Amino acid sequence: MPWNSDGKNGGSWKPGPGPWGQMPNPPADFEEWLRGIQSKLRQFLPGGLGGRTLLAVALLGVLLWLLSGFYIIEPNEVGLNMIFGRYTGKTSSGLNYNLPFPIGSVKKLQVTDRNVIDVGFAYRQDMRNPDEQPAEADVPEESLMLTGDQNIADVKFVVIWQIDPVHPEDYAFNIANPPETVKAVAESAMREVIGHSLIQKILTAERKVIEPEVQALMQKILDSYHAGVLVLQVQLQSVEPPEQVIEAFRDVTAAQQDRDRMRNEAEAYANNVVPVARGQAAAILQQAEAYRLQTVAEATGQASRFDQIYAQYKNAPAVTRERIYLETMEKVFGGADKVIVDGAGAQGVLPYLPLPELNAKPSEGDQK
Repeated sequence: MPWNSDGKNGGSWKPGPGPWGQMPNPPADFEEWLRGIQSKLRQFLPGGLGGRTLLAVALLGVLLWLLSGFYIIEPNEVGLNMIFGRYTGKTSSGLNYNLPFPIGSVKKLQVTDRNVIDVGFAYRQDMRNPDEQPAEADVPEESLMLTGDQNIADVKFVVIWQIDPVHPEDYAFNIANPPETVKAVAESAMREVIGHSLIQKILTAERKVIEPEVQALMQKILDSYHAGVLVLQVQLQSVEPPEQVIEAFRDVTAAQQDRDRMRNEAEAYANNVVPVARGQAAAILQQAEAYRLQTVAEATGQASRFDQIYAQYKNAPAVTRERIYLETMEKVFGGADKVIVDGAGAQGVLPYLPLPELNAKPSEGDQK
């Protein structure tokens, strides 16, 4: 209790303002003040302030002090017992006991409650309209991230986490500000994953791949800190280009889609034309091969026939020449129109008369 000297009476003291406010002024003589207190206690204790009475009062006080060490843990809580500030063990739900203050203390943690941290955005209340719902506001310093292809993505996501019920003491004693630590780890993990991804894949196919990858990376980092935190889920709220370049990015995306469409059309046309051309080429090759085999076979047959005729010619040259002559004339004149004139009556034949035309049969158009 603070006391201040009045500076006038040389040995008299009066209490100054303490932590509970202004104390009443005691009598000038401190001994008389103590006697007054003792007399008031005797009025409440008829037997006086004997040794037994003081011992009973002390024992009662000690008993009440020990009974104050009982405490109740709720079903969603875990109690951490401490003796002189040192962790001694944890307790589950129900009635438990620990030495009371100032020797012991209990810290209760809600281990089954789920906590939500927003990264890249925040809900802020409009002070001019306190009755309205808080509005979502962007936090660019958290949401803007650099991708693997040197683009900027505006990423907003939510982290759902809870205290590890197996190691709640890590949560209580190893990190100073657990929510801020979890938020910093979440932002760091998301930046690392986004930094290894392409902007186009982030906006389309890889969104469902990013969430579990960030969750696993966060859990790994927090476990290395012995933070006593379980990351339950990471949910991407939105992934899009920054607002300043979103129109240009949409134009680029549309151009890329047109490129992909034209490429697909070209590939479809090639898949249709190339097999036809290959079939035609194969047919031409097969026809050329057949023509080659036919020509070689005919030439081989003619050469063999010539060899056979030559062998017969050496045996009977005159007969062979006559036979060749007759066969040649048969081939030459076999299909031609012929007029045979007897040599005896050849004197009455006009030399320039077109005998083949006269011998030809008139066509149906001529008869008409």
